[in-house]
Amino acid sequence: MQPTPPAALELLDQQRFSRFHARAVLTTGMGVFTDGYDLISISVVLPLVLHSFGVERLTGPQSSLLVASALLASAAGAIVFGVLSNAGRKRFYGIDVSLMALAAVAQAFCGSIGMLILARTLLGFGIGADYVLSPMIMAEHSNARDRGKALTVGFSLMWVLGAIAASVLQIVLEHLHVPPGLQWRITLGAGVIPAAAVIILRRRLPETPRYYAHIKGDGEALKQVVAHVAGDQVADQVATEGSLSAGVRAYFSRYWRRFAMISLLWFVYDIVIYAGGLFGPSLLGKGVGLSPAEFQLINSAIFSVSGSVVAVLLIDRWGRKPLQAMGFVMMAAMLGLYASTFHPGTSAPLYGVVLYGLFFLFNQAGPGSISGAGMLGVEMAATRVRGLVQGLSVTAGRLGAALGVFVFPRLFQDFGQSFAVAFLAVTALVGAALTLVGIPETRQASLEQASNEGCV
Repeated sequence: MQPTPPAALELLDQQRFSRFHARAVLTTGMGVFTDGYDLISISVVLPLVLHSFGVERLTGPQSSLLVASALLASAAGAIVFGVLSNAGRKRFYGIDVSLMALAAVAQAFCGSIGMLILARTLLGFGIGADYVLSPMIMAEHSNARDRGKALTVGFSLMWVLGAIAASVLQIVLEHLHVPPGLQWRITLGAGVIPAAAVIILRRRLPETPRYYAHIKGDGEALKQVVAHVAGDQVADQVATEGSLSAGVRAYFSRYWRRFAMISLLWFVYDIVIYAGGLFGPSLLGKGVGLSPAEFQLINSAIFSVSGSVVAVLLIDRWGRKPLQAMGFVMMAAMLGLYASTFHPGTSAPLYGVVLYGLFFLFNQAGPGSISGAGMLGVEMAATRVRGLVQGLSVTAGRLGAALGVFVFPRLFQDFGQSFAVAFLAVTALVGAALTLVGIPETRQASLEQASNEGCV
């Protein structure tokens, strides 16, 4: 009796992490690097931008709209490209970065805050698309054992490295005594460099095996992806299973509560991290005697990178659920201590830097590498609805981020720093509670097992 040939997707899930996987992480991760650069670059130059156009108040509505414009537009981009992704993941993988490249250049030549808001709106549309496509493609190419690490490195860590790059460039420009009005234009416009690199890298990345298996039903194309990963000889021996996917309506009718929880968690998470991350450098940095770029660099290079390393080491061992719940709780603890014990002008600046830095460390060790990396949506949604669920969850996150960047500076102005930071601490505790009651564990499961593909 002839042995049963291995199923293609099962074989891919069992592969050891290889050069192909590393190239896929780098290729998709560079898009996320660009996202991190573009979103954080505005926070390190925000005072310079406002001063250039005669706006002095960091807590005013123009400041919030400038920061939130990219976030709101990314919600629209996520929905559009989430739907389009069922026509091919790779087909639209390049359009998103092209939009980001065009918008980055446009920022450098804006003559008013209104024009800059329009440029960042275009930028945000591309970022929203990339927030859907990058983690989805990364997950669909990953093996089961290392998928958590791949998503953590390719999304969470690469995002932080993009933020670091924005801070480093701005600090260099300051030390070179480049005129302030030129500094922010160079920093924002330099986002075109990583975007252009991504366009080149993505040409060599194949379409995902899950798309061929469960949406297009193309067995020969699926074997070609197996050949990319495991070699031609292995590809010739695999069985190309038929599609397991039911219709979109069937999946949503059965799993809508799960999809709603995924979106709600990203909404809550982004309220906390974007309010603190985008306004922390400009509002809280003053309290510890650092420039926005210096404040951002310290938090990213020391604390956020350390948190990402912790996540890489533990996410496929401990699992997503305990790491995220623990991270939220510790984020709340650091913010609570900051709100209750740090007082600008009287407290030691180093104490404030460490507390705020630990907030970022526990963020990256927990929800920043899980909900904030789009991991829940790509793992818990079946292939046919994965793009749409990811688009909806990204949209929820962007709305949470926009809410945070409007509410936080208002709370800061009306009630003071302690109250504003305490509000974020309470929101983080809500995220911990939702994690514990609302999501299953997906550690080392195949995407088909994690999403209940075919169980409709």
